[in-house]
Amino acid sequence: MSMLDRIGQKLLFSFDPETAHGMSIAALRCGLPVGARPVRDDRLNVSLRGLDFPNPLGMAAGYDKNAEVPDALLGLGFGFAEVGTVTPLPQAGNPKPRIFRLTQDDAVINRLGFNNEGHEAAEKRLAARKGRGGIVGVNIGANKDSADRVSDYELGVSRFAKYASYLTVNISSPNTPGLRTMQAREQLGELLVRVMAARAAASAKPPIFLKIAPDLVEAELEDIAAEVTEKQIDGVIVSNTTLARTGLRSAAVAGETGGLSGKPLFERSTIVLAKMRKLLGPERAIIGVGGVDSAEAALEKIRAGADLVQLYTGMIYAGPALPGRILAGMVNFADKEALKSIRDLRDSRLDEWASKPLQSTAAPRS
Repeated sequence: MSMLDRIGQKLLFSFDPETAHGMSIAALRCGLPVGARPVRDDRLNVSLRGLDFPNPLGMAAGYDKNAEVPDALLGLGFGFAEVGTVTPLPQAGNPKPRIFRLTQDDAVINRLGFNNEGHEAAEKRLAARKGRGGIVGVNIGANKDSADRVSDYELGVSRFAKYASYLTVNISSPNTPGLRTMQAREQLGELLVRVMAARAAASAKPPIFLKIAPDLVEAELEDIAAEVTEKQIDGVIVSNTTLARTGLRSAAVAGETGGLSGKPLFERSTIVLAKMRKLLGPERAIIGVGGVDSAEAALEKIRAGADLVQLYTGMIYAGPALPGRILAGMVNFADKEALKSIRDLRDSRLDEWASKPLQSTAAPRS
């Protein structure tokens, strides 16, 4: 980290995590921080599902929940930004405090519960930026008290199809009771049929991705892969936060309820990613998320089968210059290895990662 990043982190860490998050959104909205010019190199380009990504690094959903700063995020160097999760109706989420820093682990536990301003507010902002360019995905979810959660996803597709570069169906947050049960095959099949029908009826037809949890066993991954393939979903995002707490050093907050993100998630999410790549085959798109905080971590996701990678928690600890550092590291690696494209790395360690066992998550799943 640069001295400026360290000073900024110290300032933000003097506030509670949720306040600090709000301050960072406000800073981006005002044009700060001003980072180095984004790295541009044709070897980082990725063409996927009809979209041309300038580089494979994206901001994950969860940071810009209300589509307030997607263009500012792209300005930091990200090749794409994913806003949301957005639900049809505004909701406050779970009681505070609901975000906890695990500073000894470079990790975060959150139990936010899809707090957001709802479809209408996000749609107004996305409509206002239409035509600006840049790849902006929209992550859609269901309200906690919805009588028909599948209908909430249909509404999300119908409302955002004309604004989104791609849509992400998020059924893997651990912080909405019962949401993860939608990953079970029968429920998932119904959801995907209705989501794809909603896209077919929309005026625009962006790619659709399914975001899954890391706390799945082999049989569940097989069922999900079968449904994704049968229903012709464009790709999978692996993964959301975990309920596991293995090996954490930040004892004071490690027992807090919620999803864990950051460095401790890297290994399990990468194993799940590789196993999903094996199940889906080489053509289906996969975005790798979980523990990406360096160029090497991002490259390893690609080696394990990812087409694109995303981060969020890594930037909390490494600062807003992290995207630029990762991309510069990728370019340096391409130079060193004489790569024509960073995509040449994909699947180069697929077998190694896919052969690793999935250890049981210690915490109960919800």
